[in-house]
Amino acid sequence: MSNPTADRQLTAEGVAAELKQFLRERTKTDWESDTDLFASGSVSSMFAMELVVHVEQTFGVAIAGPDLKIDNFRTVNAMTALVLRLAQTDDAA
Repeated sequence: MSNPTADRQLTAEGVAAELKQFLRERTKTDWESDTDLFASGSVSSMFAMELVVHVEQTFGVAIAGPDLKIDNFRTVNAMTALVLRLAQTDDAA
């Protein structure tokens, strides 16, 4: 599988914007970057699996082990930090 991010530099703003667009399309809601998606009651824990798959496919990162925890997907800010960290780790490998 090719890495969708190989030809572009990830930025926090770009990752957050893409995540917000995905969330807007799926939930019909505009989300603030620091809003807890799950505490809001608008997003279920089942939706977390969709988020995992979307993040992996869109940003070319693998989310496994300790990174597969709900706290990494609660907010756009948390997901953005996860993507940037994993992308940096992948680049170093």
